[in-house]
Amino acid sequence: MIKATCFGEILWDVFPTHKKIGGAPLNVAIRLASMGNEVAIISRVGKGKKGKKLIDFLKENKVAINGVQVDDYYKTGKVKVTLDDKGSASYDIMQPRAWDNIQLTNEAIALVKNADIFIYGSLASRNETSENTLNELLKVAKYKIFDVNLRQPYYTAAVLENLMSQADFIKFNDDEIYEVATLLGSTDQSFDQNILFISEKTNAKCICVTRGSQGAVLYIDNNFYYNSGYHVEVVDTVGAGDSFLATITSKLMNNDDPQEAIDHACAIGALVASREGANPVISAEDIANLIGKTIA
Repeated sequence: MIKATCFGEILWDVFPTHKKIGGAPLNVAIRLASMGNEVAIISRVGKGKKGKKLIDFLKENKVAINGVQVDDYYKTGKVKVTLDDKGSASYDIMQPRAWDNIQLTNEAIALVKNADIFIYGSLASRNETSENTLNELLKVAKYKIFDVNLRQPYYTAAVLENLMSQADFIKFNDDEIYEVATLLGSTDQSFDQNILFISEKTNAKCICVTRGSQGAVLYIDNNFYYNSGYHVEVVDTVGAGDSFLATITSKLMNNDDPQEAIDHACAIGALVASREGANPVISAEDIANLIGKTIA
């Protein structure tokens, strides 16, 4: 099993009828921990009940919370989530919030230095304080995984180029890879060619692109691997990409076969999309049933 440290936003996803705990780094951390990996998270919450509930939730899900800071001024993160008739989500991300103010501490540095992998996204760079902390932590990380996770208007081409240039592994969704490749000067419409283009531009040796119901593409060790997706009835897509990233990361870093890794990750992503919220419990039986049905 691996030691992983995630960095960035932990927050409340507020839907029209209910609220759920979320944030991409938190979702990734919880799914990684559910697979038996040793996981910590670096973030910041406000003081009060909402922040305490986030910390308690992490502890309940076996994620180390010694990197979670408490802010005396800024409130705990909150996102208003809207779902369309296909279950696809759009987000109104409140700011400023506590996770915009993550401080560089000795605890945070130690958590990154001691981890096998360091997972970070682009959203935490919307504020200078958290962005500066992230850039310092990247200097001491052994293996860096960048979850692009674009959210308008909270990124710039310069920020993306900086974060990609330091990554060993980059994960996009299908919209993001076209947008980022175009920003970097690509005019190609092929997934595979844009993956190769970004790999050359950034030195990332591993790139993965999720394609929603169409599965995913993985580029690793100069080879491509594909999964065409699994059919499920979508409830909401919140957290599906995060669980995909956690799964493929765990599989690859534990030296599983790349094809098995992408197949397994696509299955878990589909199962998350078929259930409410970002962090449903997924059993080995659920995965086997879905993959088995598709193969049959």
